[in-house]
Amino acid sequence: MEIRTLPDKRALGAAAAEAAARTLRETITREGRAHVVAATGASQFEFLEALVAAPGIDWARTVFFHLDEYVGLPASHPASFRRYLRERIADRVHPGAFHFIEADRPDPLAEARRVGELIARHAIHVAFVGIGENGHLAFNDPPADFTTEEPYLVVTLDDACRRQQLGEGWFPRLEDVPARAISMSIRQILKARRILGIVPDARKAVAVRDCLSGEVGPARPASILQRHPDTTVFLDVHSAALLRRAEGGP
Repeated sequence: MEIRTLPDKRALGAAAAEAAARTLRETITREGRAHVVAATGASQFEFLEALVAAPGIDWARTVFFHLDEYVGLPASHPASFRRYLRERIADRVHPGAFHFIEADRPDPLAEARRVGELIARHAIHVAFVGIGENGHLAFNDPPADFTTEEPYLVVTLDDACRRQQLGEGWFPRLEDVPARAISMSIRQILKARRILGIVPDARKAVAVRDCLSGEVGPARPASILQRHPDTTVFLDVHSAALLRRAEGGP
C-alpha cells in the first residue's frame, strides 16, 4: 500500500484524479474498456471535479458500478448516492454504462443479488473508495464481514456512520438517516485490480491512523486495504496528522 500526503483537499483531489485518469486511459488502450467502482460522499468532491475534467479519457468505453446506497431512499432525495453520481459523473461525462443500486425497490435482498450478478460478470480495473470516520469501507461498518463472497450485502448502519452522514449535511436530523443500506462487500472491493483511496479532513485522522497503521481486522474495516497488492491512499495534511505522528514524523 502506498500513502501519499498532499497539502490540502484540492491538491489531494488533483493528485488522485491524475492517477485515476492515467489508470483509465491505460486500461482503455490495453483492454478496450475500463470497469470502475465509484465512491460518494463529501470526501470525493474535489477528486471527482478534477477527474471529469481530465483530458484524453474515452468515457464511452467506461462502465461504472457504485459502492452503496441507502435502503428506501428515492433517487430524487438530496442524499441519494444515485443522484450524487448522476450529477457528478454520469450527466457530465456520459459513461458507456452506469449500473446504479436501486435500493428503493421493494426487496433490498433481491436488488443486492441483481447488482451482484451484474458486477460478477466483469473484472473491475479500478475502485475509488473513501474511509469512514468509524473506519468503514463502503457501508461495511465495524465489525465488517471479511469472509462473505457475496458481491453486495444488505447492511445495518451503526450510530457512528449515521452521525457522519448527519454531520456532512446530507440529512436534517439523525432520525432521517436510513438505518439500512446495500453495500459492496469487502471481498468484492478487494477484487479491483487497483484501488485509489481518497481520504481528506481532520475528522478522518483517527480512522486513518487506526486503519492504515494498525492491526488488520473486522473492527477496522478499511484496514484490509493494507493487504491489497495495488492500493494508493491519498491524504491531506489533516487526515494524515496522527498517522505521521504514529510513524515518528513531525
